[in-house]
Amino acid sequence: MSPLPVPTGLQQLITARVRSVPDYPTPGVVFRDITPLLSDGTAFSAVVGHLADTFGGEVDTVAGVEARGFLLAAPLAAVLGCSLVAVRKAGKLPPPVLRTNYHLEYGEASIELSEGAVAAGARVAVLDDVLATGGTAAATCELLERAGATVTGLGFLIELAALRGREQLIGRVVHPLVSY
Repeated sequence: MSPLPVPTGLQQLITARVRSVPDYPTPGVVFRDITPLLSDGTAFSAVVGHLADTFGGEVDTVAGVEARGFLLAAPLAAVLGCSLVAVRKAGKLPPPVLRTNYHLEYGEASIELSEGAVAAGARVAVLDDVLATGGTAAATCELLERAGATVTGLGFLIELAALRGREQLIGRVVHPLVSY
């Protein structure tokens, strides 16, 4: 699967609806607030429609990464008529789970996937709101592949290109809608 070009109008719509919040949650960080986009039904529908065009026919399952990835993955799975799996922070799912640890720019974290949540051989699209350093996305791919799935692509509303998250995802198809 090769990346589907994002129409300029959609990029502009997303950029206009994503609010940049400087020094949140810590000094020096610019937080990308997607709630204005989510509250605009037309804009949000355009995002989900483009994701459906991108991944339609290529996936059996959509995986949403906690927490804001759920907001993109759930409507996409509904539009595509495929299954949805949640990749959660450690301790949020009942056992048995598959778990992996990964490094963040400021420490370590763990994510989990319920055992049996994804069918062996399933073609999975991974969805999250932001691609930053790539650690969470790479760990999500690892979990899904350990479960026997094939990650066919990763979709992100926003890519923070300066943080070079794609370097953690070499060899994978990455579909950002907007890059900052």
